Amino acid sequence: MKLVQRRPPAKGGTTTAWFHCFSGIAGDMALGALIDAGADPDEVRAIVRRIPLDDWSLDVAPVLRNGIAATHVDVRTNDTAIVRTYAHISGLLEEARLPDRVLARSLAAFEALAIVEGRLHRRPPSQVHFHEVGGVDAIVDIVGTCAALEVLEVDAIAASPIATGMGMIRSAHGMLPNPAPAVVELLRGAPTYGVDLPIELTTPTGAALLTGLGATFGPLPAMTVARTGFGAGTRELDGLPNVTQVVIGDITASALPAGQQSFLLETNVDDVTGETLAHAIGALLEAGAVDAWVTPIVMKKGRPAHMVSALCDPALAGQVAEVLAAETGTLGVRGRAVDRWPARRTIEQVEVGGATVRVKVSPGRVKVEHDDAARLARATGMPLREVVRLAETAWHEHGHSPGSDGDPPPPGDSA
Repeated sequence: MKLVQRRPPAKGGTTTAWFHCFSGIAGDMALGALIDAGADPDEVRAIVRRIPLDDWSLDVAPVLRNGIAATHVDVRTNDTAIVRTYAHISGLLEEARLPDRVLARSLAAFEALAIVEGRLHRRPPSQVHFHEVGGVDAIVDIVGTCAALEVLEVDAIAASPIATGMGMIRSAHGMLPNPAPAVVELLRGAPTYGVDLPIELTTPTGAALLTGLGATFGPLPAMTVARTGFGAGTRELDGLPNVTQVVIGDITASALPAGQQSFLLETNVDDVTGETLAHAIGALLEAGAVDAWVTPIVMKKGRPAHMVSALCDPALAGQVAEVLAAETGTLGVRGRAVDRWPARRTIEQVEVGGATVRVKVSPGRVKVEHDDAARLARATGMPLREVVRLAETAWHEHGHSPGSDGDPPPPGDSA
């Protein structure tokens, strides 16, 4: 039996549960947080009781952890001797006629555990013996969490970076490093950080729920918050609330339309003349930057300096970065992806004193091209501002109006 880690199906909705794991996450903490957020514990119990397991109860109690009101859940059972395999547990779950997503999510969590434990103990995942996570309490925690997600109609899972403890912990295999090897493997690719506490903050059950259910990781996503809750761990911790928070809501679309993908390159220099900076701006634009600029800054030891920035298409980032480094003599360039929302604009022409002058037209604005106006001012002796006025007047007299549709901005136009 070869296992390939599955991902549970979603209904296509946008309701997301984001787990804030500043004190780690465990199965009972995840379940407690969801019940605290409004999942009816009786509905959760009714779903879990479809599994053919005897002699267990789920106690739910309000508690305080460092002043935070939370819900603590406790699975009481006499089942302590049975060691189940993944094949045994999956058989129990498939026999139980659970709701489709509850079954898929529960199997995905146990499958994630089986794959990791199989890797760690060098045996086929289907033959892995679950010790702590094979007990009735762990089964109720995992299936109960999946049931609570269904009761709350949650479609997707997300989580913050995950806190883990340090030191050593006791397990069925004896003493193990903290975080446990299974936790480290389960959280491979997820953002984690250590807390200087000799406590198992994140358990294999909690990590498997996030990994198996396909959680995405990062800060609280943009959402309309509908519910929130805290699930309490059993222990009291000094200086740290031993809780996992869940925030549930509908993901909100950005108010802005999709922007043009761009790349912003920057460097700080404190030994470059103004003439060199001006030349660098021109060279960057010739290299393909859509805009380039210089910002006065103050660096360490109070040194006056300049930040040179260039905005370009991601495909041109390499060549623009080379020009930025070469023209400024900087020892390094930084960059990041950004979005850009340029206004639509067109380039049109008018006649002033028998010469052609280009004007840039965008919604609500007409702007005369400086180079054309300056060239005509030098040729005629007119003040620059008079040439600009005449060009704008000529454009208006031809019956144009700002806001006409046009092509996207050509390269070299700023936004």
